[in-house]
Amino acid sequence: MQNVIERVLVTREEIEKRCDELGKEISEAYKQDKEAPLLVALLKGSVPFLSELIKHIDLDIQFDFMNVSSYQGTQSVGDVKILKDLDISIKDRRILLVEDIVDTGRTLKKVTQLLMNKGAADVKVVALLDKPERRVVDIEADYIGFTIPDEFVVGFGLDYNEHYRCFPYVGVLKKEVYK
Repeated sequence: MQNVIERVLVTREEIEKRCDELGKEISEAYKQDKEAPLLVALLKGSVPFLSELIKHIDLDIQFDFMNVSSYQGTQSVGDVKILKDLDISIKDRRILLVEDIVDTGRTLKKVTQLLMNKGAADVKVVALLDKPERRVVDIEADYIGFTIPDEFVVGFGLDYNEHYRCFPYVGVLKKEVYK
């Protein structure tokens, strides 16, 4: 199955090391707060990242999930749909939105606005990957794992039509797979 990968961009070891660094940075940023941030993970892609990241956050965190969709195949279509909303109230809570990749920024912007409209005290973003070359809206993550080039990537939660999420690394998908 891994013969669909052109090359590995980020190894499992690099992801683990960077999650440790991010966890320490996040812990330090929120340690003075009376209440730890609520981590809101966007399904399905961010689940492996969330799972690794929370091992390294030294706070009594809670987390919840949203399922949003904005992709068809390899393209962001710009229409963000909420498929599953949060199970708990976020009124007056500090939110740390956990995202697998910031690409065009459309999904992140919409979800951030939605969370603020629901009464969040503030919303910060931690993303495993950032692809700034593709940005079409003005939004940035507060914590970034890795900045990557404009290539179609899969693995560690990222998929192509629901396939290849289970790779323990982030790799560039061969063009012949999706063309």
